[in-house]
Amino acid sequence: MILFKNKKILSAVKGIDMKIVCLGDSLTYGFGVRRSKIWTKIAQDKLNIEIVNEGINGDTSGGMLSRYHESVYMKRPEAVLIMGGVNDFIAGADLGVVKANIMSMAHQSIAKYIDPIIGIPTKIDLKNVRQDWSEFTDFEMVAKELYEYRQWIFKFCKTFNIKYIDFYEEFEKATELKPGDYYTDGLHFNEQGNEILAEIFCSAINSFKKK
Repeated sequence: MILFKNKKILSAVKGIDMKIVCLGDSLTYGFGVRRSKIWTKIAQDKLNIEIVNEGINGDTSGGMLSRYHESVYMKRPEAVLIMGGVNDFIAGADLGVVKANIMSMAHQSIAKYIDPIIGIPTKIDLKNVRQDWSEFTDFEMVAKELYEYRQWIFKFCKTFNIKYIDFYEEFEKATELKPGDYYTDGLHFNEQGNEILAEIFCSAINSFKKK
């Protein structure tokens, strides 16, 4: 599947209304940041399209799947960014569960003529994770599972010709000198971090349009 392939999406690229739903957890929602400063709002203004933020703090991939119909299909978007899974790992869920849920949402999107884009969640700043959260789960293990999950997303997207945005690598590149300056608690981002997420998203969407 190629993003912007069908006639409705092609017309959107030419300047007609276009809508992208971003389905996810707190990384999508913009935990702890003013609504005017979250990355989806910044990206919406830069791209001049409609971006619907369907992120819920603490949500899992199973939660995202359970609300897919209401949060995505009923919004009638041209495309959907699907990004989640970290909360599954925090809660101790098996990687296979996350894979199955992401696969299901991606294929449901294709079946409903909504172009899926898989978002690869950002890397965890292990040195700065809140202490009370560190007492709740083993974040070193979560980080390892996130890395394995990223490798699976590459294979999955290549196999089914699905687009993806590697926030994990791109954010790390953009903040390699002082990553701690952009995180608020090792998992979430401040306003500057959200600006970088928006830049990564906008760059990817613009590159998809050219293909």
